Amino acid sequence: MAVAGIIAGSPICFGSSAAYASDGTQRANAVVVWDRNAQTAMWDVAQQQPPEQSRSAAMVHGAIYDAVNAIAGSPYQPYLTAPHVKGAASMDAAVASAAYRVLSALFPDQRERLTTQYDEALAAIPAGGPKQRGIAVGVQTASAMIAARKNDGAYGDQTWTVGTEPGQWRPTPPAFAASSAWIAHLKPFLIPSGSMFRTSGPPALTSKRYAEEINEVQEIGSKTSTVRTEDQTQAAIWWHDRNGGDWEIKRQLATTHRLSTLQAARMYAMVNLSKADATIACNSEKAAWHFWRPITAIREAGTDGNPDTTPDSGWEPLLVTPPHPDFTSGHACSTGAGMSSLRHFFGRDDLSFSAFSPDADATRYFHSFSQALAEVIEARVWGGIHTRSADVQGAKIGEQVSAYMGAHYFKPVPRS
Repeated sequence: MAVAGIIAGSPICFGSSAAYASDGTQRANAVVVWDRNAQTAMWDVAQQQPPEQSRSAAMVHGAIYDAVNAIAGSPYQPYLTAPHVKGAASMDAAVASAAYRVLSALFPDQRERLTTQYDEALAAIPAGGPKQRGIAVGVQTASAMIAARKNDGAYGDQTWTVGTEPGQWRPTPPAFAASSAWIAHLKPFLIPSGSMFRTSGPPALTSKRYAEEINEVQEIGSKTSTVRTEDQTQAAIWWHDRNGGDWEIKRQLATTHRLSTLQAARMYAMVNLSKADATIACNSEKAAWHFWRPITAIREAGTDGNPDTTPDSGWEPLLVTPPHPDFTSGHACSTGAGMSSLRHFFGRDDLSFSAFSPDADATRYFHSFSQALAEVIEARVWGGIHTRSADVQGAKIGEQVSAYMGAHYFKPVPRS
């Protein structure tokens, strides 16, 4: 079977793999359609926060990838399974079936709405053997994913360590909440262990580096900062938008570069499974170091033993501080994995993309994956919610997870 695929590390031939309906009009890529459906289920309805979303998205796209890859004749390594396909099978039916069943398992309260989406997707596919075989393959890969993630540690009862000593994390205003500690103990999708890329931790409180980083975020990350530019403020809010420009970036790349169903399925799987593991590794770091957030560090700087920091009891960050420790930055970990995986998939860094943020009421434009990663490192400091070390080390963890993925998963299968 001939396969239009992308070999990681090789430039992609753009514009050669769009899908078309029988009347000659371009057909929406089923992977992109169901990614949008997944976003609706995860965020718009369930209001999952990014750490939770990472697990859900990885499950959906891992199942989609295995289904599409199997129908294509398994030109790439399967993630969990490669069901045998006897005869032609509809990839669109397989994508819909795999995504629908994983989403229904994740969000049983949304089953009626999801079923409507599923029925509409199937209605657009001609009846016959290929449609039924596609559905069957999707059922098998979804079942394999659901079984693989059973008892994976999701929604466990772990809590963050709360301390009272200098440097130790404690809940922050305004909500004084603590959530998602179970992510640190979640079974990874790709890497052997969430602690695989353990860092040496944040800078010592009495060090020059620590003082420089706290003073930096104190000045530029303040809610009332006079040195932060309008563009920096916009970037901080854009990257903090919980609707996530990340969703739109992947859809834009898949559509703009006219990826085939197989190409899109592989890209989404590489990115989302890497992001999930980077999130797990990041939260493992948070649990290991339970380091205080800038708002606490600045307000209590008089206790850190560093003569170069100055306490400000009324200091507030531009953004609301997330309810978990500072080190490392979850957004930097996730973006590091995502951008590195996209670079690996396309075989180049210099691709342009953009996305709109409702919170920032702005579209931001990027000319490369590395530019986007560099900006999120800065944006979390500009927002006043992370120290630079937390961002830099987080991005590094994401890149390491992506490199591990590229070396061990989703690789082309040699043909004799």
